[in-house]
Amino acid sequence: MTISEYGCQGSRISAKIEMTETLAIEIAMKPNIEIYTWQSCPFCIKAKALLNRKGVEFTEYAIDGDNQARDKMSERTNGKRSVPQIFIDDQYIGGCDDIHALEASGKLDTILAIN
Repeated sequence: MTISEYGCQGSRISAKIEMTETLAIEIAMKPNIEIYTWQSCPFCIKAKALLNRKGVEFTEYAIDGDNQARDKMSERTNGKRSVPQIFIDDQYIGGCDDIHALEASGKLDTILAIN
């Protein structure tokens, strides 16, 4: 039996399939944003505020006092140990000044895929 043979129920099935496909596309298009921070760091707070204003979700690694986490961050940043350190889709962006420079130049929205 085909979807068209289900009548009204078939329409609901088609609509659910379309919604599922649309949601999957939206999820796939969301950038994976990671930010290493210290809870009381003013530059970390400023960088997170920018991301929040952009309405994007991000994963925060609060590494206060966690030397293993800081070492991992340092490996990903080619030796940088200051915070914040920001990655978008595994691309190293840099710190607070770097993400704000991208915003000032108009490039951040492109990287974040914001229309």
